[in-house]
Amino acid sequence: MQAHLDVRQLRKSYGSFTALDDVSFMAAPGEIVALLGPSGCGKTTLLNLIAGFLTPDAGSVIVGGRDIVNVAPHKRDMAMVFQNYALFPHMSVERNVAFGLRMRSVASSEAGKRVQEALDLVQLGNLGKRYPKELSGGQQQRVALARALVVRPSVLLLDEPLSNLDALLRKRMREEMRQILKAANITTVVVTHDQEEALVSADSIVLLASGRVEQRSTPNELYERPSTIFSARFMDVTNFLDGVVIGHEQGKAVVDTAFGKLRAEVDSCTVGAKVTVAVRPENIAKGDEACENCVTG
Repeated sequence: MQAHLDVRQLRKSYGSFTALDDVSFMAAPGEIVALLGPSGCGKTTLLNLIAGFLTPDAGSVIVGGRDIVNVAPHKRDMAMVFQNYALFPHMSVERNVAFGLRMRSVASSEAGKRVQEALDLVQLGNLGKRYPKELSGGQQQRVALARALVVRPSVLLLDEPLSNLDALLRKRMREEMRQILKAANITTVVVTHDQEEALVSADSIVLLASGRVEQRSTPNELYERPSTIFSARFMDVTNFLDGVVIGHEQGKAVVDTAFGKLRAEVDSCTVGAKVTVAVRPENIAKGDEACENCVTG
């Protein structure tokens, strides 16, 4: 994979507490990567290290082939959308979106064009004269996104961008946010603790646990083929059967469990290995004796 963002072996400690331990992942140009995990796993610390708000004890943050770990945040060519949106209440939507362009001394004619393009991209093209207090939560979230996109950053960082929305709006905004980010074609890193949000909006997911990468994979692979017990539990698998591999048939391992012999898809497993078979509730159905994995109950 051609990496636009390459995070290498980042470490960060606070006294005796290790917040991040040897974390590495890559993001291709235009790829949306979700940092997923429970509270306290290190995902926000990792985002802040990428942004430059924190300095790592070790490791590198490479963007476009350049290590920027010692570069000041405002010189990293990144934009960030914070959890609380951080909109300026005394500025109109247009002026909020234009703020970053003003700080970069972009000519007013060019700035006006880019602001309108950004507002059109987030479907707020006719609300430029309004103020944040006159907008819904979803509209405010899109203004914050437009303000980040308008500066055309090399990397976009999103910190729990949908957490302040109600459940119904959050569900709708997941899909809208992905459409907007893919249209902008900007490499994006988004922090979330919501499995469904990561599965819907991301191209790939970095699952963190206790400051380490537990699994790095596509959403489909993480959902269908979790590589560890932690990954499976975090992705809401609730049925686990311990067993022993007793053979292989047609590319699958035959596992002897308390419920009998089950055939499971595995990458590699030797005969005699102790394993745990994970079964999703939705994959359990009433069947007959002709099915591949049948148990009686």
